[in-house]
Amino acid sequence: MASAAARPPRRVLFVCVGNSCRSQFAEAAARHLAADVIAPSSAGLSPLGRIADSTRRIAAEHGWPLDGQYSKGLDDAAVGLVDLVVNLTGIPARALFPHGAPVVDWDVDDPYTEDLSVYRRVAEEIEERIRALADRIRAGLPPANGPAIPPSTERSP
Repeated sequence: MASAAARPPRRVLFVCVGNSCRSQFAEAAARHLAADVIAPSSAGLSPLGRIADSTRRIAAEHGWPLDGQYSKGLDDAAVGLVDLVVNLTGIPARALFPHGAPVVDWDVDDPYTEDLSVYRRVAEEIEERIRALADRIRAGLPPANGPAIPPSTERSP
């Protein structure tokens, strides 16, 4: 079996409701902490159209640049071209993504409109989950509580 470094990063789409907080944290954290094994993107079911100021602030505290990230919907996310969808919406994945890429549900609180301590807690939880997902991908294992992730292939949108 080829080492993780020899394989292209898995294309992982992080989805939340507004693509303003959780999925933005996950995309930025994955890009910063696991770029060797995760090619991240994010989207929202009903995009807010902007990244929350508190998301920007807490991402900066963690050293996660949000450069190039913006709030977008699933139509803009090329869902059919990803290797894994990480569902942060709180809605069971089978109701949202009945076909296509493997999906794993992450039950993470939505910090939108909450105080900064909630944003920090959510960012820390997402960081832990990103690290664990990256470790599992590096080891050739499926995500915890999720299906196997097929090898990434060179596809264009």
